[in-house]
Amino acid sequence: MGEVAAKIRVMPSGMDVDLNTLKDALTKAVPKGARIHGFSEEPVAFGLKALMVVVKVGDIEGGTEKVEEVFSKVNGVESVSVEELGRM
Repeated sequence: MGEVAAKIRVMPSGMDVDLNTLKDALTKAVPKGARIHGFSEEPVAFGLKALMVVVKVGDIEGGTEKVEEVFSKVNGVESVSVEELGRM
């Protein structure tokens, strides 16, 4: 079984959300079988920034669904979407 790397865009619920606190919360929320490879910030508009999270998961059915589900439940998250997906 190989691994899949997913680049996931996490939109904060507003400009008042501290991105460092959000990174910590996302790191703690990662489900078993997945791990965070890195974070970056991407400007969206008017000072709002999205978090781009690279997550590695096993190449299994449902791959990133569990990660998307738990990330969307983190306080301060407006939306979660997979931007890129690739095998490693």
